[in-house]
Amino acid sequence: MTEQRTNYDSPWKEIIESFFPQFLEFFFPNAYAVIDWTRRPEFLDKELQQLEPDAEIGRLLVDKVAKVWLLDGEEAWVLVHVEVQGQYDREFAQRMYTYNYRLFDRHKKQVISLAVLADEEVNWRPSSYEYVLGGCRVSLEFPIAKLLDYEAQWETLEHSTNPFSVVVMAHLKTKATHRNPESRLQWKLSLVKRLFERGYSREDILGLFRFIDWIMVLPDELARSFKAEVRSSEEAQRMRYVTSIERLAREEGMLEKAREDVIKILQTRFGVAPEAVVEVINGIEEQSLLETLFTNAITIGSIEEFQQILNETTSDRES
Repeated sequence: MTEQRTNYDSPWKEIIESFFPQFLEFFFPNAYAVIDWTRRPEFLDKELQQLEPDAEIGRLLVDKVAKVWLLDGEEAWVLVHVEVQGQYDREFAQRMYTYNYRLFDRHKKQVISLAVLADEEVNWRPSSYEYVLGGCRVSLEFPIAKLLDYEAQWETLEHSTNPFSVVVMAHLKTKATHRNPESRLQWKLSLVKRLFERGYSREDILGLFRFIDWIMVLPDELARSFKAEVRSSEEAQRMRYVTSIERLAREEGMLEKAREDVIKILQTRFGVAPEAVVEVINGIEEQSLLETLFTNAITIGSIEEFQQILNETTSDRES
């Protein structure tokens, strides 16, 4: 397993939007304190596209922009940047400044710029951008949160009930175990089981489970062990908060839709999909295999030929 298999961008984007108040409360309490949380923030992804028309900024970042209302009733904007690729970026501070002034220029509203540094460079801590020319000074100072700093605060994370304590632990352990899948499995199980103990709502548990499962990628065999352990924990506690990986996939319209598409093609072309074939297809968990079978279902000459291919494919996987 290599670190390249881990997708950090999408999970961070989703978790920030799902738990935005908790995100600011955990990392940036000063920003959290000035916002009126009785009014729901508005996330504007299209705004980001307008801010970076030439795609020269945001390449290595998770970016979120939200419209919020301050306690004094004024409208403001919050720009969140999460550096997730683990690479030193000397132009990071300049991009922070560029986003800030572009957003202010478009809306003439106050802008709060915030940065989470999820990289692995201990001494890289950009928190300002400035230049002075001909007696003119331009500058921006912005708060940062460095995830590496939380390694020394692990006990505090364990006792915190803020969802982002779990997010930080999952991120740090994903980084720490990228060459040790067995250790990652144990940490993944530990973090998921911890969700049951913190008194989170069902919705919060599902969101956090999704984040953990998304970034803490495991090889297929260990992924099956993880799934079995999660099911066992659910049954032992009589709690169906965390669904199985298959059910999460169905929510995303991924595996379940792929299975349904293969079966539908077979039924359309041959009038029927034998029960034995349907059973095997519904037991497949590999997206790539389902995509191959979809192509076969379109091009194959008969249902018997498809069943033969299906039997050969599944036999190869089991051997």
